[in-house]
Amino acid sequence: MSTTQGATVGVIGGSGLYEMDGMTKVESVNVDTPFGQPSDAIIVGELDGVRVAFLPRHGRGHRFNPSHIPARANIYALKSLGVERIISVSAVGSLKEEFAPLDLVIPNQLIDRTRLRESTFFETDVVVHVAMADPFCAPTSQVVHQAAQKLDITVHPGGTMVVMEGPAFSTRAESFMYRSWGADIIGMTALPEAKLAREAEMCYATMAWITDYDCWHQSSESVTVDMVIANLQKNVATSKALLRQVIPALVGERTCPCESALRDAIITRKEEIPEDLKQKLTPITGRYLS
Repeated sequence: MSTTQGATVGVIGGSGLYEMDGMTKVESVNVDTPFGQPSDAIIVGELDGVRVAFLPRHGRGHRFNPSHIPARANIYALKSLGVERIISVSAVGSLKEEFAPLDLVIPNQLIDRTRLRESTFFETDVVVHVAMADPFCAPTSQVVHQAAQKLDITVHPGGTMVVMEGPAFSTRAESFMYRSWGADIIGMTALPEAKLAREAEMCYATMAWITDYDCWHQSSESVTVDMVIANLQKNVATSKALLRQVIPALVGERTCPCESALRDAIITRKEEIPEDLKQKLTPITGRYLS
């Protein structure tokens, strides 16, 4: 892999966001990983002098449903390209009256309701326990918040996101249950991405765009695909404008805990870890196990 293909910032585009505007020196990069193929070829280029890697989470044409997104391959591929900071763009439903459709939420907490997904790079022969008390990178999230304010976007900094399995939307009973937990928004894709990014020592922040009020809102019609798609299309243009502001600000040395998340998290003794596994995980654990 040539160094010209490297990037320091990664963007994972959600539903409706399959490309980025304004990139120059663009090339399409296919990355093979031990965890299979990523969702699609990764588009690498420059945006205002910053090397960026863009990956459509569901694949171009929206081919992968939330349960079958190859998240491990996606994060591994971005890590192998040199990405240090990831901006995730996703569509979510609102669980609070004050979080209205077309608003932006920058969540700082997660509740994991998924059950069918591989959520770690460390399955066998090595035990790793990364800290996930704060699953999103605070400095990266702050950059997104400040950029949204400059563009006069209605933005809510902080909030708890429930990540459900999908692909069906919530039942009304589930929606009311999540509200009773104090959750603010609900989506289908932030996990296992956030956990995998932490294991890979990458900063991870989410631009969560509200498309609907889920199905708890009595005065609103139940969520439908047509409703979601209509608001998705409105949010995509705003997402692109916001990314143009955010990416140039994601430069400089990282001082957050994400940068060294594995330092005290690998429990298995180094000499007990098979050499072939060390090789397989080199982009992620090389600084500790090589």
